[in-house]
Amino acid sequence: MPTLQLPTSSGASEAYALRGTSWPASRPSAPFNRVVFSAAHVVVDPLADADPSSGGVIDWDATLAYRRYLAELGLGIAEAMDTAQRGMGLGWADSLTLIRRTREALAGTDVPVFNGCGTDHLDLAEVNSLDDVVAAYQAQVDAIQSAGGRLILMASRALARVARTPDDYVGVYRRVLAGAQQPVILHWLGDMFDSALKGYWGTNDLDLARDAVLQVIEDNRDKVDGIKISLLDKDSEIDMRRRLPASVKMYTGDDFNYPELIAGDAQGHSHVLLGIFDAIAPAASHALGALAAGDSARFHEILAPTVPLSRRIFGAPTRFYKTGVVFLAYLNGHQSHMVMLAGHQAMRPLPYFVDVFKLADQAGLLRDPDLAAARMRQFLAVYGVGQ
Repeated sequence: MPTLQLPTSSGASEAYALRGTSWPASRPSAPFNRVVFSAAHVVVDPLADADPSSGGVIDWDATLAYRRYLAELGLGIAEAMDTAQRGMGLGWADSLTLIRRTREALAGTDVPVFNGCGTDHLDLAEVNSLDDVVAAYQAQVDAIQSAGGRLILMASRALARVARTPDDYVGVYRRVLAGAQQPVILHWLGDMFDSALKGYWGTNDLDLARDAVLQVIEDNRDKVDGIKISLLDKDSEIDMRRRLPASVKMYTGDDFNYPELIAGDAQGHSHVLLGIFDAIAPAASHALGALAAGDSARFHEILAPTVPLSRRIFGAPTRFYKTGVVFLAYLNGHQSHMVMLAGHQAMRPLPYFVDVFKLADQAGLLRDPDLAAARMRQFLAVYGVGQ
């Protein structure tokens, strides 16, 4: 196994020998017993002459190839979500193109694909009323449904700006859901992922916010497939899961505690809609296969080493977790570079990348150790770290 010199927190360097046994990327032998979505990142064209402040130019071939890779592993796709830098480099026009092209690329597969639907084409400075928010949601609902897509109703910065009470949220969601042709997934994204969403649902009290969400679901049962909670708080997720109507799924968005939430307890379990599954896809697929076969011990054994990696990738400031996800795709040869939309490759310090490299190795998530080591050496050289 290759060895390389890695910088330490003290500024010195140490020899690190890769030690992990890589998980093979293989098609599941049987269906999973959880509904599973991986939110997927986008690959940028690094040679495009584009101002990073405008986002960037997408490499469509590499982006769609990655979705085919996830689908081969049995993972559904949550498209045009925050993992794809939605609202942080990926705008609505490219999002809709991505939604359409992913649908075409995965036609004929049996994996589910749902698509992020929001209000991000609005200029927040020009949003003055709840009606403005509803109209914006409805425009994206219509566009995605016209393309044949299913919906994930994303949290709205515009709604957080103009809403004042939980009732405002309940009313907006009721009006938007009326236009849904098929049941949607609601997405409650915490402010650790997006500071503009602080106080979403009209309150900073999580219990009152939960009650507002439950009211939305109760008022629109036939329009809601499930809800994803991204609060990084397993107790809040479990509490809400136990309060949901039987027809409504809980999709875990907890990238810190996902194994126990997916495994569940005597009172129920969570399904999956996770950004970390982009980065740990082979291990996730094998673990879910074990769970479906009734081997919960093996499920936990496979996923346990991925949790420290996920907690480092999603560590504060959490909104920049996409940098770690793309870094692993680069190390694993899914893309030839580390460039990201809006220059987000620069949004983490070197010790973060060193930790992600080591933790990914220890979790068996570097599929070609020689390639990963070579790319890590190139990456370190940019920081002036020689070998």
